Amino acid sequence: MNSSSCVATTLSPSKRQELALQVLTKTEPVTNLAKEHQVSRKFLYQQSNKANDALEAAFAPSNNNDDDVLFHLPITKAWLFQLILALVLICHSSFRGVVELLRDLFDFPTCVGTIHNRLATASASAAKINQSQDLSPVEIGLHDEIFHGSKPVLVGIDAASTYCYLLEAADHRDADTWGYHLLNAAEQGLDPTHTIADAGSGLRAGQKEAFGDKPCHGDVFHIQHQCQTLANSLNRKAMGAQSRRQELEAKMAEAKQQGQWHPLCVRLGKARTQEKQVVQLARDIKTLIE
Repeated sequence: MNSSSCVATTLSPSKRQELALQVLTKTEPVTNLAKEHQVSRKFLYQQSNKANDALEAAFAPSNNNDDDVLFHLPITKAWLFQLILALVLICHSSFRGVVELLRDLFDFPTCVGTIHNRLATASASAAKINQSQDLSPVEIGLHDEIFHGSKPVLVGIDAASTYCYLLEAADHRDADTWGYHLLNAAEQGLDPTHTIADAGSGLRAGQKEAFGDKPCHGDVFHIQHQCQTLANSLNRKAMGAQSRRQELEAKMAEAKQQGQWHPLCVRLGKARTQEKQVVQLARDIKTLIE
């Protein structure tokens, strides 16, 4: 190995860049640069070629090819199991849909039973984490019942953060069932200033068993829902009253041409009054809801 090769191996990246730029800009003959830095001309040309390739790559027009590789993922079984959870919980995919996706896109054969077992394992781990949470910061609890098929699911949510501290499938929604699960939550620190719920007798009786006389205020959803139902009914009645009034007006016009309009005059007046009342009532209920 000659002396120029030894010197070249000791040059730092920044020094190599500097020499490459000097060769590209031709500020000094290559022979002089080689003698000054005790390196070969071949080495200097190699550095200038690297720099030139880097410049061409930096200023090359972008092709935006859809087939370009964006990134690589190290696909492991653990990653695939995370994907299964994401597909079910985030994308709401069916078990068979997950099986098809893994088969068609990843060439990874699996079955519905495996997916079920993985979800059961994740559910058990999540239950341990949920049971370790401190629920003392919850000041206002929102309680309700939803249904999975015909099976009730008891729900409790923190009004401030929307954190779900209770999501329990149960066979019943009576006072004992609600009281049992609320007492379990109380052991984790749940002690809200008050709760908000509908008028469900089991829910309210269960809260009384768990928290005594702690206030349970009524929600507005069910009232709004009932008012919306009433508004829709009144709107249909208003449309019907309008149709009856228009029909009587058409008959009245025809009767006038025949000189027989007097019997319809009273009916038309009542129809107009009824239409006005129903339309106004429907508007009032709609305004109340909005």
